[in-house]
Order: sequence, then structure tokens, then C-alpha cells
Amino acid sequence: MDTHGVLGQIARIREHGNALIERELRARQDEGIVPAHGPVLACLFGQNEPVPIGVVVERVGRAKSTVTGMVNTLERHGYVRRFQSTEDQRVVYVALTASGHAIREDFEAISEILLSDLYGSMPQTDREALVQLLAIVEENLRRRAENH
Repeated sequence: MDTHGVLGQIARIREHGNALIERELRARQDEGIVPAHGPVLACLFGQNEPVPIGVVVERVGRAKSTVTGMVNTLERHGYVRRFQSTEDQRVVYVALTASGHAIREDFEAISEILLSDLYGSMPQTDREALVQLLAIVEENLRRRAENH
């Protein structure tokens, strides 16, 4: 088995997954949401109260500018709202709106379809091994990027 094309394979997997998510979002008429918004929404669905945007950045594991752009888009479409802390004007909070809460059911249904299609009949032990191996690959590349 050729192991040199792994990054291309990961890219193709991502493309197929994103296409599935986009189809499901269109079918549910969830306007303004793209696959990249998933981690931000998942983070906010797990909160009972507004959270500092820094917490969202940390949990999503993406650059602050990337997360800020996603939050801007979600806010423009009415799914989240942002506001400054009354105690520290440097802190910006993010919270789901009623529209944001309303798409949770769609989000969870799409996630179930995606995971079902992604893993198919793969045994749980293989799923766990795959996730562990990908974590190693991610860490290897992250470390290299930080050293340059």
C-alpha cells in the first residue's frame, strides 16, 4: 500500500464529508451555514451561557482570526450574538440566539448521518485506532509548524 498520498487522501475524505454536510444543510434549508461552522456551533451547543470568544477559539483549535470570521458569518445570519463583557471591555462573549438553538436538532441529525457514512461498518476498535493515529499526524505537523 502506497503511504505517500496520505495528505491527498485526507483532503478527499474532507471533500466528501463536506459535500454530504452541504447536501443535508440544503435539504433542511439551513441558510448561511457551512461545514466549517460545525465546531463553533458544537462548542456553543455545549454551553448553557455565553462564553468568551477565546474559549471558543481554544476548543475549536483554529486561529482566532478564523474563528472570528466564522462567528461574524453566524452572527450575520442570526445564529449567534456577540457582546462585550461589562466587567472587561477587552472580553467579547458569544451566545446562541433562538435561531441558533433551533438548528441544534438539524446539526445533531446531520452529525449522525456523517458519522454513520464515515465509519460504515468499521469496528469501534478500528475507529479509535484511526482517531489516535490521526492525532499523532496532526501533532507531528503542528509541532513542525510551531518550530518554523
